Amino acid sequence: MKHKKRTIFALLAAALVLALAAGVWQNLPRQIVATDAAFDLSQLADGRYVGSCDNGLVKVTVAVAVQGHAITGVEILKHDNGRGSAANAITADVVRRQSVEVDTVAGATYSSDTILK
Repeated sequence: MKHKKRTIFALLAAALVLALAAGVWQNLPRQIVATDAAFDLSQLADGRYVGSCDNGLVKVTVAVAVQGHAITGVEILKHDNGRGSAANAITADVVRRQSVEVDTVAGATYSSDTILK
């Protein structure tokens, strides 16, 4: 009887460990590659474009203003992050370079990549 209880306890403990591991695995941040957001400014009409990205750790919603086939502004509407608020400064680089091909902010890489996406 004791052996049967030990076996059941061991199986329940193993199932609990596996369930916890699966939950952690699903909540790990997903890698974002900024170049996935490639676009051709010459093909964009004037206007305001809103987009969102969620990498599992950082969630961002941005608005991009385009006029005369040029980026005239990038506004961060929502930025749920840990300590990545320093990445908000990356928007000025996007406007200056007219591209998402800019360097990420040190210490805020996930936020930078998510904003650029």
